[in-house]
Amino acid sequence: MLTAIASGASPAALSDLLFAAETDRAYADGGHSLDFINKAFECLDVIGWEFAADVLPSVVGQMAAARGVPKNAQHGGSPVDLITLCQQAGRELPHLFGAGGNASDWSDHVTLSDRLLGDDPVEIIDALMAAARDGASPADLGRALAYAAALRVARFGTANEHSDWETAHHVFTYANAVHQALKRIGGEAADPVEAVRGLLHGAMALYLARYLNVPPASLAGESGDGLDDLPVAAEEIRAALLDTFDRQQQIGAVARLVARHLILGHSPEALIATLARALLREDAGFHAYQMARGGRAAISRVGQLRPGPAHPNCRRAVSGSPLSNPARAIADGRYCQSADARRRASSRGTVRGNNQLAISG
Repeated sequence: MLTAIASGASPAALSDLLFAAETDRAYADGGHSLDFINKAFECLDVIGWEFAADVLPSVVGQMAAARGVPKNAQHGGSPVDLITLCQQAGRELPHLFGAGGNASDWSDHVTLSDRLLGDDPVEIIDALMAAARDGASPADLGRALAYAAALRVARFGTANEHSDWETAHHVFTYANAVHQALKRIGGEAADPVEAVRGLLHGAMALYLARYLNVPPASLAGESGDGLDDLPVAAEEIRAALLDTFDRQQQIGAVARLVARHLILGHSPEALIATLARALLREDAGFHAYQMARGGRAAISRVGQLRPGPAHPNCRRAVSGSPLSNPARAIADGRYCQSADARRRASSRGTVRGNNQLAISG
């Protein structure tokens, strides 16, 4: 690592080097190891790449210690050996992108996300392979995977155990890290890009978490929920959001407020700032910050999801919206940001809240 840095390797080349090594094992350390590498790169984007020799070697110890999912592990009752399936596809997938020509107008992100939420692991892998053949780039596939993982959190049923939020959370943060890694590598790395194996591992983790959406939670604004009982002014919505975060068991309420804010065309940046304020005033743990960062990246992706057939979760028209964007794009945005808000509302109030506030259920 230090030799590569000293020789002047670019961020893309360093990313290719680390993520290729990391994805040699499937979903190592429950996805934490890959996400921490991504966090190291994001840190360098902020503080400057002149500190690469100090920051990047810090992830090597965890990479070496992390263990991937063993081949003989039980895979959520699946009759398919998922590790073998990933290994077989992993030998072919890196070579498909050049063959497909990486068409810049590939536009089936939402359709692919829908297929990634399916219940047949073979069909899920086939969908990724077919998209690569059709001209999708590795970053395109990462974007679709991250969106599907956000929907898994947005659809998380509250009948699940509270600890099950962590399963959905880990899949989401892993998928987000895979997308960020592949976007960073871009077209600078030498073909084939072995880090695309992370797409396969993330897709299978998403598949194994499908039980968390049985039954699926309703998404804010669908099933006749018009949200018309909520405030209209942006400041009032954000004030209500902060107030709602001060009470426990408000998962649905915060999702509705987030959806209302975005449907009315109010600033996503202002909404994100409010969610950040709600996070910073709590005694939040690392997972909450991971989720916040992933949610921020997710809503940034929404404008990049090119038009395509509507996802079944997004077919409800958003009536009365002042936005000129398609209703599907608005829905995508509110689902992505609602995923972050719902997850954080599940743990309100924190120790700060319990000790200093009168919490109402």
